[in-house]
Amino acid sequence: MKITCPKNQFLYGVNTVSKAVSNKTTMEILQCILIEAFDDCIKLTANDTELGIETVIQGTILEPGKIALEAKIFSEIIKKIPDNDVYIETDEAGKTNIECEQIQCSIMGRKGDDFSHLPEIEKENKITLSQFDLKEVIRQTIFSVSDNENNKLMTGELLSIENNKLTVTSLDGHRISVRNIELQESYSKMEVIVPGKTLSEVSKILPGEAKDTVNLYLTDKHILFEFDNTKVVSRLLEGKFYNIGQMLSNDYETKLTINKMELLRCLDRSTLFVKESDKKPIILKIENEQMNLMISSQIGSMKDQISIGKEGKDIVIGFNPKFLVDALRVIDEEEVTIYLMNSIAPCIIRDETSSYLYLILPINVSNSNV
Repeated sequence: MKITCPKNQFLYGVNTVSKAVSNKTTMEILQCILIEAFDDCIKLTANDTELGIETVIQGTILEPGKIALEAKIFSEIIKKIPDNDVYIETDEAGKTNIECEQIQCSIMGRKGDDFSHLPEIEKENKITLSQFDLKEVIRQTIFSVSDNENNKLMTGELLSIENNKLTVTSLDGHRISVRNIELQESYSKMEVIVPGKTLSEVSKILPGEAKDTVNLYLTDKHILFEFDNTKVVSRLLEGKFYNIGQMLSNDYETKLTINKMELLRCLDRSTLFVKESDKKPIILKIENEQMNLMISSQIGSMKDQISIGKEGKDIVIGFNPKFLVDALRVIDEEEVTIYLMNSIAPCIIRDETSSYLYLILPINVSNSNV
């Protein structure tokens, strides 16, 4: 194989596919990036058998072929060479020469035939949406995906399509995130559970332009994302997702309307007094048109007060401040509406059209001095 390619193209390709390189495997081939040159096309692929990414970059093919190169060393070489054309040549033994200006590097590669290619996905169940919308719904729900591998379903997000609506749901045992968007077309009902890692990586490499689209193809075992010159294939999580409908309620005793940024700044300050391992809640004491916020720990204490709009009863309730901060940061409105039932029932943050909904479990503050 002999190819030349601008460094910026190689860097884009390497950064894109390296998110699917396995870091926890004894199989050396899974730690590689496959480079294929054929039919005026330079294709880079990485695949850890759970998540696979391939992308096509622009360059010149002098001699077709393929080689699998160890991802870590190859990506570091590409990052650290000058911004100019890169020349790559391989021999039959796998020796790979990489040249750029006066720099000459040589590394050993592996036969491309040993590499595990992406599975072929039947393109029957296709959903099209804007890149911006997909990037946004991931951003607004991914933070409540669990990282506890003991509960596999919670490490993924439920994508539910019905008619012209896409609903994305995640939960981690302490909170629930739901985001709804309208699609341009109507589709038959489909539900899949996509690993949170997959959605996180898709969000990172997706350009996110509103005018550009991304196609999703669903099968029983895989999901395929296609956009620009890139494909992302992921295994789905198996099982039945949680019935969150029975956890949600429209009943409330107290309804609060609050300036989002004012509340967010106050909660952000309160996290200064809580270690990550600490379970200390921030206590919200709601009386009349005021919300008093209090937190106390071994580090110190803080009291603050903000004005609110309130309908219903006064209430005292406590939360992990990080959970509130995570939800507020992804809401774009200037004001948020919070619904409360009592001091031990979850709070719900949602807009009038239910385009988003966040449920957060409280922390018992019955023994706190308020």
